[in-house]
Amino acid sequence: MLPRLRAAVRASFGAKNLLVTNTLSSGGLLVLGDGIQQRSEGGSLDLARSARMFAVGLSQGPPHHYWYTYLDRVLPGTTSRIILAKILADQLLAAPFFAVTFVVGAAVLEGRGLAEAWGEFVAKFPTIYLFDWLIWPPSQALNFLFVPAQFRVLYVNCVTVLWDIFLSYIKHRPDALE
Repeated sequence: MLPRLRAAVRASFGAKNLLVTNTLSSGGLLVLGDGIQQRSEGGSLDLARSARMFAVGLSQGPPHHYWYTYLDRVLPGTTSRIILAKILADQLLAAPFFAVTFVVGAAVLEGRGLAEAWGEFVAKFPTIYLFDWLIWPPSQALNFLFVPAQFRVLYVNCVTVLWDIFLSYIKHRPDALE
C-alpha cells in the first residue's frame, strides 16, 4: 500500500502532472472551504454553489502554478531579502489578481453581469485585502522558506481552505459589506 501511495505522489507532483495536480487541488480545496462555510450557515449543501466554487478554484489553479514557478525563477533562494521580495510580490501583484478573479468569476457564474460583478468586487475588496495581509505574509514566509517548489501550490491550497471559508462568507453574504 505505501509503495503505491509513494508512486502516486511522485507521479502527481512530478513535472509531467504538476499543473493538473495544482489545478485539481485548487478546485477541490476551494469546494472544501466553501462546504465548511455552507455547513456553518446551516441548512443543506447548495450543490450549484459548490459547483461554481469548484469552477472558480479550477480557474485559479494554473495562475497559481505559473506564479510560483515564475517567483522561484526570478527570485531564487531563501535569504531573508529574497523571501521578503517574494512576499511583497505576492501581496502586491498576486493577491489583488486572485481576489478579483474569485469575486468577479463567482458572480459571473451566478449569472450576474460584469458591471454588477465588478461593483461587488469594489465593495468587498478592502475587507478581503486587509484580511489577506493578516494571513498570507506569515503563511508565505513558511512556504518560501521550507516548502519544496513542487509542493508550493498544494501548501497554499491547504492554507487556502481557511482563507476560502472567509472568502465564501464574504462572497455569499451580500449584506455583510455592501
